[in-house]
Amino acid sequence: MTEANPNSASPLCVNQPAESANAEKWVVWYWDEFLPAWAARARDPEGPGFYDLLDKDGNPDRQRKTVLAQARLLFTFAHMALLSGNPAHHAAAKAARDALGFFRKSSSLYRRAVSQNGQANDMDSDSFATSYDQSFIILGLSTWGKLNPEEDTQAELETLWAAIEEHLVDASTGLLLEHDNLTDPACATAPPRAQNPHMHLFEAALQAFEMTGDNIWLARAKRMRAKGLEFFFDANSGTITEFIAPDLAVLPAREGLRREIGHQCEWAWLLMREVELGGDPDMAVIAERLLSFADNYGFGRTAILKGAAFDAVSADTKWREDRFLLWPQTEAIKAHAIRSTDPAYAAKARALVQLMFRRYFAGRHAFVNQLDETGAVLWPDALSRLHYHVVLALTEGARAGLWPNPK
Repeated sequence: MTEANPNSASPLCVNQPAESANAEKWVVWYWDEFLPAWAARARDPEGPGFYDLLDKDGNPDRQRKTVLAQARLLFTFAHMALLSGNPAHHAAAKAARDALGFFRKSSSLYRRAVSQNGQANDMDSDSFATSYDQSFIILGLSTWGKLNPEEDTQAELETLWAAIEEHLVDASTGLLLEHDNLTDPACATAPPRAQNPHMHLFEAALQAFEMTGDNIWLARAKRMRAKGLEFFFDANSGTITEFIAPDLAVLPAREGLRREIGHQCEWAWLLMREVELGGDPDMAVIAERLLSFADNYGFGRTAILKGAAFDAVSADTKWREDRFLLWPQTEAIKAHAIRSTDPAYAAKARALVQLMFRRYFAGRHAFVNQLDETGAVLWPDALSRLHYHVVLALTEGARAGLWPNPK
C-alpha cells in the first residue's frame, strides 16, 4: 500500500477488529466506528451536503459535488434512521436532503453536479439531468418522506416523475434517455442505451411503494422492470446486457458480450424484492437464472480474493475481467443474503463481508474502490456514493439474521 502523506488526515480505520474477526464484528465496527467517523470527515462545513470522495490519504475532494452522491446519502442515512431511530443518522440524512435544492432545475429535474458551494459550474455536461441520477432522488426522497411524515414529499416525487416522463423517456421505444440534452437517441453518435437507469428507476419505484403504500408506485415499478427486461435481458445466456446500440442493435464484439456480475446480482435481488412486495411471482424464475450465471462464472477462486465478484464476464464465458470493484461485492452479499436460509449461502455472505472489510477497508485511511487479482489497489478513492451499496448489503444481511442492524 502506498505510504500515507504525512500531512494527510488521520485514518478513519481506527479501532478496527483483528483481521481474522468474524463478519459480525466487522459489521458492528462499520456501524459504530467507521461510518460515523466518515460522515464527520465527509460533511462539508462550509457548503451544502457531503464531499463526493475522500482520496487515498483521507482528504476530501473539494472540486465539485454530484447530485448522485447527495441523493444516495440521503437514502442511506434515512434508511439507517428508520431502522435505528438514531438522531445522528437523521441529521446526516437532513444534510443531504438540504443539499438537493442546489441541483434542481426549472424543469423540476436535477442537474448532475455543482461547485463545492452549490453554484452552477462551467462544465456543460454538469447541467444535464441524467435519468440515472433522478432514480436516486426518488429513492432518497421517498425514504426521507417515510422518516419525516410531517414533510409532504409526495408532491415533489410526483412532480419529478412527471418531469422524467416528459423529458427523459424516448417516445419511440419507452426507454429512458441518457440525459435531458439528448435530442435524437437513435442517432449513431448518441450514447448507447443503458440498462442501469432502468434498473435503478425500478428500484426507486419499489422503494416509493414500500415507503408510501401507494399502488401507483408498484405499477410504475412493474412498467420499468418490464421495459428493462424487454430490451436488456438476454434469454439465451440468462444475463442482463449492459448496453445496446442507439439503434437498438447488439453492440459489436466485447461490448455486446460484457456482463457485470454486480448487476446480475442486483437485478436478481430487485426481482425477488418485487415478488416479496406483491409483484409478479414469475420474476423469481428470471432471478434464479441471473443468480445461476453469477454463481457459476462470477466469483474468484484464488486464495487472495476467493469468493469476490469479478467486475465482468462475457456472456459466452470465454473471458472475464480479473478486477474487483467494491460495489459488486455488496450486490453479491445481497444475493447471498436473500438465499441465506440455505446454510451454504449464509456462509458465503459472511465470508464475503469479511473479505470486503479486510481487503477494501482494513489499514486504509478510508477505503478503496478497486483491486486487481493480487489484491493490489487499482482505484484508491473512497467514493461517498458507495455507502449506499455497503449499507444496503449490510441491512439486507441483518434482515436475514446474519448480523446486527445499525444502532
